Amino acid sequence: MAVHLVWFRNDLRINDNMALYHACTDPNALVIAVYIATPKQWHKHNLSARQAWFIYQHLQSLNDQLSELNIPLIYKEVALFEDSIPVVLSLCQQYKVTDVYFNRQYEFNEQQRDNNLKNQLSLYNICCHHYDDSVLLPPGKVVTSSGNMYQVFTPFRQRYQKYFLQHSITVLPKPNKRCQSPLSKHHAKQIRSFNYPMLSSTFFAIGEKQAINLLDKFCEQSVENYLAFRDIMSINGTSQLSAYLTVGILSPRQCLSNLLSKHPNLLHFSQSGAYGWFSQLVWREFYRHLLVAYPKLSKNLPFIDWTRRIIWRNNEADFLAWQKGLTGFPIVDAAMRQLNSTGWMHNRLRLITASFLVKDLLIDWRQGESFFMSQLIDGDLAANNGGWQWSASTGTDAAPYFRIFNPTTQGERFDPQGKFIRQYLPELADVPDKFIHQPHKWAEQQHLNLDYPKPIVDHKQARLQTLTAFDMAKLTS
Repeated sequence: MAVHLVWFRNDLRINDNMALYHACTDPNALVIAVYIATPKQWHKHNLSARQAWFIYQHLQSLNDQLSELNIPLIYKEVALFEDSIPVVLSLCQQYKVTDVYFNRQYEFNEQQRDNNLKNQLSLYNICCHHYDDSVLLPPGKVVTSSGNMYQVFTPFRQRYQKYFLQHSITVLPKPNKRCQSPLSKHHAKQIRSFNYPMLSSTFFAIGEKQAINLLDKFCEQSVENYLAFRDIMSINGTSQLSAYLTVGILSPRQCLSNLLSKHPNLLHFSQSGAYGWFSQLVWREFYRHLLVAYPKLSKNLPFIDWTRRIIWRNNEADFLAWQKGLTGFPIVDAAMRQLNSTGWMHNRLRLITASFLVKDLLIDWRQGESFFMSQLIDGDLAANNGGWQWSASTGTDAAPYFRIFNPTTQGERFDPQGKFIRQYLPELADVPDKFIHQPHKWAEQQHLNLDYPKPIVDHKQARLQTLTAFDMAKLTS
């Protein structure tokens, strides 16, 4: 009898899960599942305590869902990714597994692990089935006429879009309930707590059904206003589905299929909100494809080689002020406090805070990238690295390094009345709207002492220092 083992990773769902679906196509096969926690590896990759909690909650939910399908889930914990391989091989031997199923991950360490596993399984004549489940199209599918990965987003999106004008999106159903498995006695009744720090969050609801409902509601009610509201952080103008995509509670196919079902002509109307959100889904794909095409992005290296020679200030006191939201620039500080208190940050604010750290404080972008990963509930290497390198002008499709956000004018543009700022900086509650982005000007006029730090840097002077640092690095290339 065939025995199929499904290895769950960042795909903790039963709907539209390629590995799970294909493992269940044979009605006579026994199907078992495994999840392997790797706490030491998580520490190395700066997995946030909130994301660990989010994973744990959804692993419990997945356990219940699989139980209803009569698919036992086995929970294991090891230190590192590489330690997972003996665990899988041991399970294969114990349960006489004939086929192993998993969905690919594209980070360098994860790819090494999976390649090693495939080699080991072949030695035991165990079939290995792997799928490009976390992307709409496999890496390497969208390339230039010369067969290379695009380095600029817009032509990548144009080529991407052509594919979906010619092909439909397939969303796989959840598997049918299986016959009672003789292996059910091995089912984990309760997933024991990870040997890893966990911090609860109320920002994202727990559960696959809740995630699907939120996706449906966004595509039905909110996406048409996406372009108008997505940069206004005081209102709920974004999808706020990122954590579900990161952990794999939703698939990108579910997102695009739902969007197209309600806005079937979106690819022909590039000025619509629906098309704007489609572009965000493609940005996510772009960064994941880049990880595969350029493994150095997983190795703490910039995409643009000459930027390695930038001489960073890396002032520890400034970095700490940025982390704690005490820079004296209200929009930056409110954003950082949102991150610290919720584990999430509005995308426009991610760009503003990243630009401030790199271009105003001249602190190495990798310090910011690492801190974000340690805090974000939706922390994802591809998207986080891509965003930081874009802001730092070290990456592919990056903003030219002479484009430097002015944090004050960014605040005035995207939070003009300071509604968002006051939400996270209660010490500025009494500052009039006119002065909310430069509160010390008002305090001086009123002869008051604000319980809020003065700006730790002069933006104009900092801008010149940054341009000089980048110019010098480029000249020596």
